[in-house]
Amino acid sequence: MSEATDVFVVDDEKHLRITVAQTLSLAGHNPKSFDNAEHALHQLFPDWDGVVISDIRMPGMDGLAFMREALKIDRDIPVILISGHGDISMAVNAIREGAYDFLEKPFSNELLLDVVKRAQEKRRLTLENRQLRQDLEVNSIPGPRIIGKTRNMQQLLRMVSQIATLQADVLLFGETGAGKDQIARFLHEHSSRQGKNFVAINCGAVPESIIESELFGHESGAFTGAQKRRIGKFEHANGGTLFLDEIESMPLSLQVKLLRVLQERCIERLGSNELIPLDIRVIAATKVDLKQAAEAGNFREDLYYRLNVVTLEIPPPTGANGRYSSAISALCSCRIKPCGA
Repeated sequence: MSEATDVFVVDDEKHLRITVAQTLSLAGHNPKSFDNAEHALHQLFPDWDGVVISDIRMPGMDGLAFMREALKIDRDIPVILISGHGDISMAVNAIREGAYDFLEKPFSNELLLDVVKRAQEKRRLTLENRQLRQDLEVNSIPGPRIIGKTRNMQQLLRMVSQIATLQADVLLFGETGAGKDQIARFLHEHSSRQGKNFVAINCGAVPESIIESELFGHESGAFTGAQKRRIGKFEHANGGTLFLDEIESMPLSLQVKLLRVLQERCIERLGSNELIPLDIRVIAATKVDLKQAAEAGNFREDLYYRLNVVTLEIPPPTGANGRYSSAISALCSCRIKPCGA
């Protein structure tokens, strides 16, 4: 049996709310009752998969005004209006303005359930079509795919797609094998920077003696063996995205310089006094809790708070055999906070 969707019942008459809710519940629906339109309106959001039943004549915001505001949130939310004072002209006008249907009191339980069933089916098809269009748009772009029809997978796709359009830096947190590198590439390929470089560096795989040169580059003669100028990862990623994997492995001495780059968006090559402005998005990934690492003195606290603007927490995917899979599976949570908060 498919999961029951919500049906909002909005009416200032308590006995009618109870009667309609009981009828819906016995038929397998998930009714939620509201005694005023404002409370119900605050519970609506784009892509909500339910149906609204609202009385027209209510104190405060009436049913018609409620319907207009609900359709501003999502123009395809099915709104079924009911009234004991209705007439043909009111019904026609309501449907012209976007109501799914109009029921005049008293109405039979059979009629109510039939209208709700048809409204739910229409809503389901509308949301499926939206998802298909979104999948087509997303998968027409080169790069990694996030594929799956489960609720967690669809939540992951929605959240990552929304974050991709932001210009903010991102911190990815998840176990080894959770797919942090794939998500980083997805974010780049679905952002306005997709035509520019995506540059990745594993901070834990580069020896501490050369990681500063790898990131910032150097001038000829900057140190022994520096025979010619070298462009670092930051500069190579200018205009695009820099992915810093295993950022928890970055030496503390280098974290100070990274913090400065994130704040000022410019670098200096080793052996140079020239500031090079940067237009980059930084995506950092870690398999440890950076807050705990900062409290233990293993990671700079100010750098943690600078990175922790948009954070995606990705749980480790497990297969049928209980072992980790390399596929991206689900999004645990997403936290977004204003810069400097």
